Amino acid sequence: HSGDEAAKKKYLPGIAAGETIATLAYTEPSGKWDESGITMQASGSGSAFTLSGTKMFVLDGHTANLIIVAAKTGKGTSLFAVDGKAAGLTRTALSTMDQTRKQAKLEFNNTPAELIGTEGAGWSVLSTVLDLAAVGLAAEQVGGAQKVLDMAVEYAKVRVQFGRPIGSFQAIKHKCADMLLEVESAKSAAYYGMWCASEMNDELASVASLAKAYCSEAYFHATAENIQIHGGIGFTWEHPAHLYFKRAKSSELLFGDPTYHRELLAQRIGI
Repeated sequence: HSGDEAAKKKYLPGIAAGETIATLAYTEPSGKWDESGITMQASGSGSAFTLSGTKMFVLDGHTANLIIVAAKTGKGTSLFAVDGKAAGLTRTALSTMDQTRKQAKLEFNNTPAELIGTEGAGWSVLSTVLDLAAVGLAAEQVGGAQKVLDMAVEYAKVRVQFGRPIGSFQAIKHKCADMLLEVESAKSAAYYGMWCASEMNDELASVASLAKAYCSEAYFHATAENIQIHGGIGFTWEHPAHLYFKRAKSSELLFGDPTYHRELLAQRIGI
């Protein structure tokens, strides 16, 4: 989306072949997901720059071969490519709630970097990419929500208490019905977002925030209710319910939490 054909030819083949692990580093210790959170400074000219500062919560940042970094130059937010083994780069793996989605802290000290795209035009590119990522994550959240709904319903059918399946009790029925309603609504939001992404139309920005906000809450609620329906076994390490719960909470915060995206949606539709 940067329009940098040279960068595409240089990096995309390796990424597509699975030979290059690429990641995006733009969130900083402030935890902000908008442009105001980008304070890292880039010095240089032409295509050769150096970066100094810290990036946080970088997905696969401790193992990536290629790191796309958002930083400020005199012309504004710009994007840079940094080699995973570049001089002056220190990478530290972070402890995360979701242990299946690794994150890292990256510290840059006059680290060499190559400009991607046009200097100062990085946020317009990054904003679109983040909308596409939000839609993709919403789709993953819907898949997870459907899975835990299926787990809960199946358990409610086979778990017998007081001589009858627990799914026959009204309290369990209500939980499952509420989960189904939220999962189906989340599907609609995610499908709409994916259609906008495939068409790259004017609705993408607003629908991406809508889908991310709703699917985040639907997934987290479904994982929490799944644990409740499973009862005691749902709280144990032996049962996989906790893995979905952790992924749901981690994904809820990734790329901005529901409150952030609702505010962003309001801004984008002019409320």
